[in-house]
Amino acid sequence: MIAVGNLSVFFGGECLFEKISFNINDRDRIGLVGKNGAGKTTLLKIIAGEMQAETGTLVKPFDYTFGYLHQEMTSTFQGSVFAEALNAFHDILHYKKQIEQITEEISTRTDYHSETFLKRIHQLHEANDSFSMAGGHTMEAETEKILLGLGFVPDDFAKPLGLFSGGWQMRVELAKILLSKPNCILLDEPTNHLDIESIQWLEGFLSDYPGAVIVVSHDRAFLDNVTRRTIEISLGKIYDYKHSYSGYVELREELRQQQISAYENQQQQIDQIERFIERFRYKATKARQVQSKLKLLEKMDKVEVEDFDKSAIRFAFPAAPHSGKIVLNANRLTKNFGEKCVFRDLDFTILAGDAVAFVGKNGEGKTTLTRIITGMLDYEGVLTIGVQVKIGYYAQNQAEMLDAEKTVFETIDEVAVGDIRPKIRNILGNFLFGGDTINKKVKVLSGGEKSRLALARLLLSPVNLLILDEPTNHLDMQSKDILKNALLQYGGTLIIVSHDRDFLQGLTQRIFEFKNKTIKQYTGDIYDFLQMRKLESLKQLEKNSSAKNEVKQDIKSENKINHEKKKLQDKENRKILSQIKKVEAVVEELEKEISLRDQMLIQPDKYAGEIAQENFFIEYDRLKKQLAEEMNRWEELHLQLERYNG
Repeated sequence: MIAVGNLSVFFGGECLFEKISFNINDRDRIGLVGKNGAGKTTLLKIIAGEMQAETGTLVKPFDYTFGYLHQEMTSTFQGSVFAEALNAFHDILHYKKQIEQITEEISTRTDYHSETFLKRIHQLHEANDSFSMAGGHTMEAETEKILLGLGFVPDDFAKPLGLFSGGWQMRVELAKILLSKPNCILLDEPTNHLDIESIQWLEGFLSDYPGAVIVVSHDRAFLDNVTRRTIEISLGKIYDYKHSYSGYVELREELRQQQISAYENQQQQIDQIERFIERFRYKATKARQVQSKLKLLEKMDKVEVEDFDKSAIRFAFPAAPHSGKIVLNANRLTKNFGEKCVFRDLDFTILAGDAVAFVGKNGEGKTTLTRIITGMLDYEGVLTIGVQVKIGYYAQNQAEMLDAEKTVFETIDEVAVGDIRPKIRNILGNFLFGGDTINKKVKVLSGGEKSRLALARLLLSPVNLLILDEPTNHLDMQSKDILKNALLQYGGTLIIVSHDRDFLQGLTQRIFEFKNKTIKQYTGDIYDFLQMRKLESLKQLEKNSSAKNEVKQDIKSENKINHEKKKLQDKENRKILSQIKKVEAVVEELEKEISLRDQMLIQPDKYAGEIAQENFFIEYDRLKKQLAEEMNRWEELHLQLERYNG
């Protein structure tokens, strides 16, 4: 357990938070929430030991370990994707190097009976044991599993990590944290660089993780699926709720209403007492009652309504100018980067008023298509932009594209024209840039502030086709809700690239899924799409479960699905149990072989001839490796059996 006691942090004389205290238990799943700038990242850095608070204590066990994923990082990678991920296994790689060195040394020696030779044999034995116990025989399989779960494909493993974008490099850093299995995982906006499939995989991994997990995230669905406790930082204080995010929001509002009700009732009571005192203060016959009322007021515990941060961005998109019925029409649209094909032969039409979500794994072409539509990339095929279509574009790295040396005011002023110029200060104020903050340089702004500034630029001219590529990255919950509400009121055509399921829910009516160099269209919002994808997966499972009988394309009923799933589960159980029996038989034979060689090593004088044989240690090492692999296989099969039986 970690105990945080009376922590206080001040920046530039202003209090970020003061005398906050809470405990982190071994299996906690904590969502750390609050507005941009509330101090969430600072608190994570203090917990991880990267910063010191002005006052307070943080008490943890001596050997307690943290894995901390920063919101931003500086790339220093030189090796391949797989090699960099393997660096998570520091101790195992040390044992592996030690084994290789000792094995190479004894293979060239002939003094089999010398004390130094036997000592090196003993050291090799210990290194092999340490290597096996630390999971050396499974580290590559674990690494492959984690990388695949985070969206890499096997062809990526040998490629230099430096060739990948910052988002993909961040995934490798996340993989290293998950592979190192720290006592506590600290994640600062982990979903910003993940697609929906990778987010869902990460949710499952973290739910089963044996240690503590603390997550800073503005992804409501992710928090609800992972966390069971919420700590809010607001106005320098923390509020601790034993609920996931949605439960915390409901409970916080309920408690606040109770506080307001109790406060109002007490104020009525105080008013009555004060009126009594004022009325009878100078009447001798009421002197005793007046004194009693005064004492009652002095002893009364005053009910206070907790302050909360009421600041919020305020905006609405300008009215969309009229456009033709067909906004976009693509025919055999193809894009290649050199020899790499991103997508080919896309055919689609987007009509005026459509709200479309682009979803799919990173690297499948979502951002590429938005850049083609906006004229930033060339292409093959035909793409027709409709009559009188005016495009507004928020790029995925829009915040990073701002000029770091310009001030907030200059950033807006340089693109504002006409009647909008006198309204610049009002627009900035609506995005929480007031007073002296408009003179801040962009380079000192937080990620959330840069995102708000980039959004403010979108309001400077009316458009009827709004394309937003990951607009919610770095925005806090309240800002995301306000942006979503503004988009719901927007009268033009909308294209959104996003992995935020809660943000997309109810916002779009069509889904374009990018996969295998093409797109597949679905009608409905994001949860309709996920449900349809789930049903398609079930259909595929049913098809594979029986080679003789073809399963109909449509699932007729939920009972049918459950029946097929039960058949598959029973079949898989029988298969796993059979595999377990085979593994146990192999383990028994291996243990006998190893035990025989252990007896020889214990009595080197008696078995000098056998030990001196050239392949004795090679075979001994092979048997131990095989035993470790079989034992790991046995454990994996039992875990599979537990998962299938819930």
